[in-house]
Amino acid sequence: MSAPLTAPHAAARATLRGAKPSRPVRRPGARRTARREAWFGFAMIGLAMLFVTVFTFGPILASLGLSFFDWDVISPPTFAGLANYTRFFSDGPVLQAFGVTICMAIAIVVLQLTFGLGLAVLVNQRTSKFGRTFFRTAFYLPLLASTAAVAIFMGYLFDNKFGAINYYLGLLGISGVPWLTSPFGAQVTIVLIVVWQQVGFTFVLFVSALMAVPTDVLEASSIDGAGPLRTLFRIKIPLISPTILFAAVIALINAMQLFDQPFIMTKGGPGSATTTATIAMYQTGFQNLQFGYSSAIAIILLLLILAITGLQFLASRKLVFYQ
Repeated sequence: MSAPLTAPHAAARATLRGAKPSRPVRRPGARRTARREAWFGFAMIGLAMLFVTVFTFGPILASLGLSFFDWDVISPPTFAGLANYTRFFSDGPVLQAFGVTICMAIAIVVLQLTFGLGLAVLVNQRTSKFGRTFFRTAFYLPLLASTAAVAIFMGYLFDNKFGAINYYLGLLGISGVPWLTSPFGAQVTIVLIVVWQQVGFTFVLFVSALMAVPTDVLEASSIDGAGPLRTLFRIKIPLISPTILFAAVIALINAMQLFDQPFIMTKGGPGSATTTATIAMYQTGFQNLQFGYSSAIAIILLLLILAITGLQFLASRKLVFYQ
């Protein structure tokens, strides 16, 4: 007795006999459902593209066009050509603001990656699964807080006369530290506050990357006699180097656009010690009503971020290991 034929076998035998194989019957409701799902997907993609166009590409193009004009909002804009861009390279305060931005961004990225990786290594080695979940939540919570609210709170905390930190330092016999009233102190304070709030992001990335490192590779290194430091620098860091590159790029882009903390805590002072490029752009546009020149500063900042990001990717060809 022959075994019953399955649908593919029956179709093949019907083809050999010259008969047309039967086609699967599709229900009308299934077609309508598939069509609705396709239209829904296209609608979501269209909304996302509309959002990006209106709130990202649109303002960039508007700023690019406005950078070739002189406009103070009150009078009609007048064409200025490349005057705003040539003015940038002879504007000392704005160039100083870009220098401050680059220095603070480098410090923020280095500290953020260092602390994030160090904490991730300690938590990944010394804690259980519940402990890793707890620390990931605890370190990520400051990132969920409003940047403006954190800056206001930290401004009171680091106040030279009435701040809680100087109060407790006074109890220990240490005189008041000029956290926000000296140029170097203000820069260091703002850098530390930004790192404290942003380090949770890199910490979560590095914990996830370290958990994905193959255990057989770690076991092989321990059998070969590699210690913890050698395993970290020779195996773990190369294996998670793509994650390190991603964290460095994101951290640098955010640091180059630093605005909230220095603007709220020091107003760019003392003097111009914490005046970043975005603060200079804000002051030029909204205080001096030079929106054409302010747009040129914004475009130059965008090009600078793109150039530095491109250099990071060029350096990653030799420093990043892809499995």
